[in-house]
Amino acid sequence: MGAPLCHFELMSDDPEKCKAFYGKVFGWQFDDSSMPGYTLINPGAEPNGGLMKRSPDAPHVAMSVYFQVDDIGEILGKVAEGGGQVLVPKTEIPNVGFYAMFADPEGIPVGVFQS
Repeated sequence: MGAPLCHFELMSDDPEKCKAFYGKVFGWQFDDSSMPGYTLINPGAEPNGGLMKRSPDAPHVAMSVYFQVDDIGEILGKVAEGGGQVLVPKTEIPNVGFYAMFADPEGIPVGVFQS
């Protein structure tokens, strides 16, 4: 039995900037109407996610997650345009595919995978 990604959550110092970045890079949709202070993220397919402002007493930590994409090169181009930074360029995983890592404008690392 596997353990597929079922939800992801971003804790951001600037949720509006975060929404603008991920909306541009991945085309994600956001819904602020469900709960005060919590934004639902619809990436276009399951799993969905959530976004909230980091509370002052929360540690500034990050969890790496990988998102399946069709074209890593296209995504990395959008990362630069959106104010992010490529951390690991498109790298081959022999007989599997490719991966890359980038940091969003707040420095949160994110992985992308292409079969």
